[in-house]
Amino acid sequence: MKLSVIIPVYNEVESIETILKRVQSTKLAHEILVVDDGSKDGTRAILKKLDGKKGVQVILHEKNQGKGAAVRTGMSAAKGDVLLIQDADLEYDPRDYPELLKPIQEGLADVVYGSRFLGGSHRVTMFWHMVANRMLTFMTNILYNTILTDMETGYKVFKRQVIEGVTFHANSFDFEPEFTAKVLKRNFRIFEVPITFNPRDYAQGKKIKLHDAFEAVWTLIKYRFVE
Repeated sequence: MKLSVIIPVYNEVESIETILKRVQSTKLAHEILVVDDGSKDGTRAILKKLDGKKGVQVILHEKNQGKGAAVRTGMSAAKGDVLLIQDADLEYDPRDYPELLKPIQEGLADVVYGSRFLGGSHRVTMFWHMVANRMLTFMTNILYNTILTDMETGYKVFKRQVIEGVTFHANSFDFEPEFTAKVLKRNFRIFEVPITFNPRDYAQGKKIKLHDAFEAVWTLIKYRFVE
């Protein structure tokens, strides 16, 4: 199994080297695709030094387009037969890779979600953010007749065949509901596993905003009835 790790990046000068070292330390990634989405804080200068070393391949967006656009670029460039999306902000721990990959390796799943709500260790913070996540997941379960615990998780791992022939349009954080909707409508097998989660708060640079929740609601409804 060849694993492609896709890391969308925007203004993560404080964390980019650390997350790359953590991914590399797992010794599981065949390639690490870092898609810089128009960073302006010095992230690009660091990435230029790391490009081509220890499996790192850097792809640059000339202007900021959003997380979804960066993920789509990474998916298009990935050569592995299993793809894993890894945020650059250190909220998600690459030491969880073995458990994330296990259901696919054992032939039990086509897609694995790392759930922040299945009992893994986590930092205690941001109550209303948790409420919004649970509400969006509940809405997903109603619309698509499923029992997910964490639709919005940043940890999504999937076989290449899951995205073959599927067109994704999301440019921002609406990638999570669009991906989930299209996977569920195509009846791929999804497993969830507990993960460690160390969330940033807004003072530390968290980027998702309230309007992204409303966009997620619209995305879930839209793809229930189209495509």
